[in-house]
Parts: sequence; structure tokens; C-alpha cells
Amino acid sequence: MNEISKIQPKEAFEWGLRESHGFDKGVIHEIQRAAETGIYRIRGFGAKREVPTFDDLVFLGASISRYALEGYRERCDTSVTLGTRYAKKPIELAIPVTIAGMSFGSLSANAKEALGRGASQMGTSTTTGDGGMTPEEREHSTQLVYQYLPSRYGMNPDDLRKADAIEIVVGQGAKPGGGGMLLGQKITERVGQMRTLPVGIDQRSACRHPDWTGPDDLAIKIRELREITSWEKPIYIKCGAARPYYDTMLAVKAGADVVVIDGMQGGTAATQDVFIEHVGLPTLAAVRMAVEALDELNMRGKVQLIVSGGIRSGADVAKAMAMGADAVAIGTAALIAIGDNDPKWEKEYREIGSGAGYWEDYQAGNDPAGISTQDPELSSRLDPALAGRKLANYLSVLTLEAQTLARANGKSDLRNLEPEDMAAMTVEAAAMAGVPLAGTSWIPGVDTAAR
Repeated sequence: MNEISKIQPKEAFEWGLRESHGFDKGVIHEIQRAAETGIYRIRGFGAKREVPTFDDLVFLGASISRYALEGYRERCDTSVTLGTRYAKKPIELAIPVTIAGMSFGSLSANAKEALGRGASQMGTSTTTGDGGMTPEEREHSTQLVYQYLPSRYGMNPDDLRKADAIEIVVGQGAKPGGGGMLLGQKITERVGQMRTLPVGIDQRSACRHPDWTGPDDLAIKIRELREITSWEKPIYIKCGAARPYYDTMLAVKAGADVVVIDGMQGGTAATQDVFIEHVGLPTLAAVRMAVEALDELNMRGKVQLIVSGGIRSGADVAKAMAMGADAVAIGTAALIAIGDNDPKWEKEYREIGSGAGYWEDYQAGNDPAGISTQDPELSSRLDPALAGRKLANYLSVLTLEAQTLARANGKSDLRNLEPEDMAAMTVEAAAMAGVPLAGTSWIPGVDTAAR
């Protein structure tokens, strides 16, 4: 270590040293790491760059022009039905917060069980992820969505029929246009058997489905899946937020019951850092474009919209629904709720070069919390029953927070929230969300004279 690298911030100020905006210490470190190893960086945890988020929107609340509801005696409904367009058996959820797809392989069996337990306790669904369906997940999930991915890992008609819905994954928020990764240290005998892979060998999933190249082929695939499952199961189409307006339109025309749009903050899937930070749209921007597509097709309410990517609080839930989403999905937040980045493992996080609150190497397989690992000793640290209760508590708080905000805007149902209930704190957020800049009637890009 040279003397300059030991300089503390106060000393740097006194010496007149100034960090470069384009080549800050983080950039310099990454260049040096790449030069030393010749390997691109892989991580999870979603985009870390600053992007407009739901925090840039505020609710206006009720006053004289709106009549607030009393929380202790006036109901605010949170239920949502998914798959009403064609499915004989739509999914009925008690709350509009679902668990996003995270695979067995990337996560331990105990973690998958915990997600199922917590979701079931709150009357919502969880999702399998790449790699197939585990007995633990199916047993403890009252409503389980089966992901159908380009890799086809673990896919079989029996599990399709066991599921309550099917989600065809075209892309993910962390990597629209890119395939998944699972490093060899996480491919155990059980994972390898489920995915038909050799044990201990790195694998990279395909970035596109092998048997179709466009919306016409997608329509054929949707019909095949409906016939396999006797038209009972809702069919979701999940896309990373790349071109959400056109992707939503094409998914609807191909016959989807539900469209899932995943913004670039979505990050439980480990991939190249350059992918996470430089591909895709922020969730805030993606929601409005997807809703506009549904409105143009006159399909709002007939085809449901699920939004994911960086959902953290009941405020995020309520704002996404006010913009037109029917439900949201959480991934990173769910992992944190069941024990990811827990300070009690701080010492062990430090030993592997990270820290509680900074752990992002989901692909490494050495997670001290026993969540993103296949190591038997580490996995055993996670009590799925306790972790499931923690997830249920968290989901309960999200729901109560969203209800509180809805009542404050005079709404007896979360689905009645609307853009008119909000204002934007920045010009960027106003343009992306299509709501007025706070204190004005101006929506950037909209001809206000015509309104």
C-alpha cells in the first residue's frame, strides 16, 4: 500500500487533494482488480447507481377536497385476483405483495422453504425461480408460481400441473437480454440432478428461449402451456424493464393473463456488474409505460400488471399501485427479511471480505446467513420456520403501511389509488411517473394547454 492510499479524508483536504468524479477510488479499484485478474466482476443486489425511485413521489393526502378514512373503523381492502383473462383457476391473494422468483441453487432449500412459509402465512404467493420446484417449496407454499425459463432447468409437465400459475421469463431487471449464472461451488449433487448438470461445474443459462424468437412463437408457447395444464393456470410473462411499452403490448397480444415488469433495481440474480449498472430502466419509469400499453389496448383490469425491482416499503407498494400496478413482487427485501445481511454475522462477513449491509456476492456460495448458499453447514443456520415468521411480519408491515396511505387519500381499496393522488419532487420523477411536479400542474412532456 503506497502513502497516498493511506491518506485520510481530513488530510486529503488539508493537502489540497481532490478525488476525480470520473475516476473516483471505486473506479480506480475496479480497473486495478480487472487488470490483476482478467475477470469481469459478478455480484447481486441490483443497481447501486442513483436513479429516480418511488421516494421521488409523495402522496397529497386528504383535506377539504378529499375525505380521509378512519383506520380503526373503516375497511381498506388489499385483496387482488391474478389471471382473470383466460385461466379457469385465477390466483386469489389476500395482499398485493408477492415473492419474486429466486431459484433453488442460488438459494438454499431452507431459504426456499422460509419464503413459502412466510408468503402462505400472509395469503400470498411465492415463485420457484430457475432450476425447478423443490418438495419443500411446494409443501409450504399455498400458492406457488412456476417459472418457465430459457434454460428449462428442472422443467417437467408434472411440476407445471402442480403449480398454481406459470411465469414465462423473457428477462429480469438485473439483466434484460442476459442469461443467468450459477457457479460450480453451488452445484451440489441435488442441484445438479434437478438441473441435469455436472456437479461442481459453472453454468450459464441461455439468454433466450430455444424454441421461439418472437411474439408469434410466444403465443404458440402460451397455448401449449395452457393445454398441458388444462387451461387452469394463469400464464404470466415476465420482462426486464427494457422496452416496457412494446413488451407489454406484445405479451398481451400473445395471450398473457398477467404481465410482470422488473426494473433495473431488481437484483437477487447475480450477474456482471456492468450489466446491472448499465442495462435496463428504473422501475419508476417502467411502470407508467406498461400501464400506457394496457390502457391503449383497453386491457387494464383484464390483464393484471405486477411490478418488481427495488420494492422496500409500504409506500413503494402504494405508489406502484397508484401508478396502475395490480400487485408488486419483492426479492432482495424478502431475503433481508429472512436474515440476509444480519449484523449477527458481521464477524463472518468481515472474514470473507464484506460486511453486514454490504453483502452482495450471492454467487459465491459462502453466505454466513445460510441463504444464498448450498453449503450444508451454512444452510443449517437458517431456521425456515423462524425465517418464515419474520417474512410474514415484514409482509404484514408493508400491507399496513400501504393501507395507511390509501386511507389518508380517502381510498377504501388499494386498487383505487391513482396518479392524481401524488406529486413528484423532481422534474425527472414527474416525467417518468407522469404526475405533476409538486406545487405545479406541470407534467414534463405533456401539453398542459391541452389538459
